[in-house]
Amino acid sequence: MRITRSRRPRLLLAAAAATVAATAAATLAIGSGGLPTADATTSNPVVATGNGAVRGVGADGTYSFRGLPFAAAPTGNLRWRPPQPAASWRGVRDATSYGPGCPQAPSVVTPGQLSEDCLYLNVSTPALHTATKRPVLVWIHGGGLVGDSGSNYDGTKLTKAGAVVVTINYRLGALGFLAHPALATRPGGPAGNYGLMDQQAALRWVQRNIGQFGGDPHNVTIAGESAGGLSVLAHVTSRSSKGLFQRAIVESGAFALEQEPLAKAETFGKEFATRVGCLDQSADCLRKVPVQTLVDNISTATALIPGVVDGAVLKESIGTALAAGRFNNVTILNGSNHDEEALFTLGGRVVSRGYNLPYISPVTAANYESNIAGALRVAPAQAAAIAKEYPLASYATPDKAFGTLVGDATFACGAAQVNKWTARRVPTYGYEFNDDTAPFLFAPAGLLSVATHGSEMWYLFDLPNAPFPVPLNAEQTALADSMRAAWVNFAKTGNPSTPSTYWPASGHTGRVLSLVPPAPQLSTDFAARHHCATFAQNLDKVK
Repeated sequence: MRITRSRRPRLLLAAAAATVAATAAATLAIGSGGLPTADATTSNPVVATGNGAVRGVGADGTYSFRGLPFAAAPTGNLRWRPPQPAASWRGVRDATSYGPGCPQAPSVVTPGQLSEDCLYLNVSTPALHTATKRPVLVWIHGGGLVGDSGSNYDGTKLTKAGAVVVTINYRLGALGFLAHPALATRPGGPAGNYGLMDQQAALRWVQRNIGQFGGDPHNVTIAGESAGGLSVLAHVTSRSSKGLFQRAIVESGAFALEQEPLAKAETFGKEFATRVGCLDQSADCLRKVPVQTLVDNISTATALIPGVVDGAVLKESIGTALAAGRFNNVTILNGSNHDEEALFTLGGRVVSRGYNLPYISPVTAANYESNIAGALRVAPAQAAAIAKEYPLASYATPDKAFGTLVGDATFACGAAQVNKWTARRVPTYGYEFNDDTAPFLFAPAGLLSVATHGSEMWYLFDLPNAPFPVPLNAEQTALADSMRAAWVNFAKTGNPSTPSTYWPASGHTGRVLSLVPPAPQLSTDFAARHHCATFAQNLDKVK
């Protein structure tokens, strides 16, 4: 276990500061079996959960409960096992501070505290005293399955728009997604996808407890961005996630629609075990490896995305299941951003078909087609055909042409393909975030001036730990207000349309809503603008 001192201020309201009278009143209300009445209107509301009472904090006209355990600490013998129930407690547990994030390498999204004991969630709710249950939105953070934390997303603004918002942690990196035959629950059985199991455990906690926070357990929307959006698609196609949610929001998540077979993932697992000193390939050895060693030996360029068909959580690839109609019957809101790859090309890599791949930089006329062939894993003739659709003369630099091309193939056309598959069976709504003036909070000002990967999150959440915060202007604020209203109305009704913005279903026409300031506009040429027909013809699969 590794715990570091927080770099950011945390709101610390000690439980001991509450008066004996307030505690007694809250205990009385909890003991009566209803919502707490004595404390709920104060700045420190108390709510009963299935594991014990928790004391939250008032926040901007809403209530927040932070650091709620939804599963036992996955440490010791519980490392690389399905999540187990959290222990109960007596008295009132302080829930005014976030729990630690899961172990991960340092980055711009790394939370201040890290621990292998990290399976905590956070709840923001607009009210505790109402018979009308509000829609629930459960946010699954991104970060490539190796980084980030639920504490980086403050759902207060979405809560003020009418939703109960839950942000969650889940095991990351090798701790969350390593597949190794020694970790299987039985010989030849499934291994891996522990992070997805954690997400399911959080959703089961929501089913049991969210009613006490004013939420409707029968109206749950799961939402996520990047690897979080990919996780949402995994749950849409997972039989073991059926019934845990009714709607799904996928933000830039359709970039890895073919998962690796278990045998290949386990081969990597054996190589990883050797790398961390477990030459005997035993589970006992792996469970004793220091956390930092596990973190240091997982490379974002080699391992975990696009994920594994483990045989338990995922019985087939996401794209295979969606194309065949084998997915949970939930309404879907799915989209991408205008120039997804601009963020990644800053570091000399692209995200292509689920993998982080370096390319020959700078891109030139001489290496353009070979870069395309390598990134998309296509033959030279296919690369040449694709290159014709993106002539270098049409772009400011060859690198820009290459990044645009790979982003279209991976993110935009992946989203279009998912919409086409799901619209055959369930209501599906598409979007493209197109505010190219959007401030990007994870890079210095001026480095990016395009709607790239992650740009839309600032329009939905407060991001208290973002390293380069920039306020939205008036037109951007209007767009942000309309987006939050649409997200909450989708969670409430299954339709993102609002009185001010009509949002048609995607259907066979491929219509999407272009999210531009100050108000969204309908777009009917999304697939054509991103050359999706070209990629469908020249890629063996859109994945």
